[in-house]
Amino acid sequence: MASEIKVDTISEKTSANGVTIDGVSLKDSKIATANSVDSDAYVDGSIDAVHLSANSVDSDSYVDGSIDAVHLSANSVDSDAYVDASIDTAHIGATQVTGAKLNTDVISAQTALTAEPADTDEFMVSDAGVLKRIDYSLIKGGGKVLQVVTSLVTGKATSTDTDYAVMHTSSAITCSATSSTVLVMITTSFGNDVSAGSGSNANFRFARAIDGGTATLIFADPMYNVYGKVAGDGVYHADLATVMGIDSPSSTGALTYSIAGRRIDGSAIPFIGGRGTDASYAWGTRFILMEIGA
Repeated sequence: MASEIKVDTISEKTSANGVTIDGVSLKDSKIATANSVDSDAYVDGSIDAVHLSANSVDSDSYVDGSIDAVHLSANSVDSDAYVDASIDTAHIGATQVTGAKLNTDVISAQTALTAEPADTDEFMVSDAGVLKRIDYSLIKGGGKVLQVVTSLVTGKATSTDTDYAVMHTSSAITCSATSSTVLVMITTSFGNDVSAGSGSNANFRFARAIDGGTATLIFADPMYNVYGKVAGDGVYHADLATVMGIDSPSSTGALTYSIAGRRIDGSAIPFIGGRGTDASYAWGTRFILMEIGA
């Protein structure tokens, strides 16, 4: 048989005990029975920090994203908590990486460059303490001899033309880059044979051919001038000389260099590599070609 008690107030009989209803003890307006209220009885916001005891919430109670920077104390995360790739450039402060942090193999462990750097390859330098980059083109050495080709043309050569004609020609040199120049050195004798006619003046110039093509004159001035004698004065003596010029062919083709000579006036015969018409004096011409890197 159900029963019901209706009263406005139930007071404790003994002041120290409170009132017990169905096993739940009420004392001083509070539930005094331990663990008598479970989570089903909580409402949102009813549990706050004030009502949590110290260390009462462990990591199993966290949800993803519930711990952010605001809820981390200073120095509370050490390196043991990091996972691979968790530290990227966005999480490294400026100037935080110093020389002491670099391994000694930071350079030697990289792939080796097995050829001369390209002009646009970059290096890092300290410009009065400020890190800057610099292209190889600004620091590479210029004027390096890259190759030398020598040749000797035996015998004597003559020219009876009033236009420049090729007399002796070098072996070929092929430059490794179009930016290279060629130092041309020629040692020979220059003369004017007047034994068969009146004296005349003769000019000699450098000429260059590319890939077996027609030789063309280079440089504005003659490499050598010979002034003739009057007929009957005998053979003009031979001048032994070394002449040089620096050519900029802008080519990687096979280059040959020549001496081109001409008679300016009279009927004397300009010659190189010997002395006049005397066959016993035929020294030839020595060519030295040097490729000079830019």
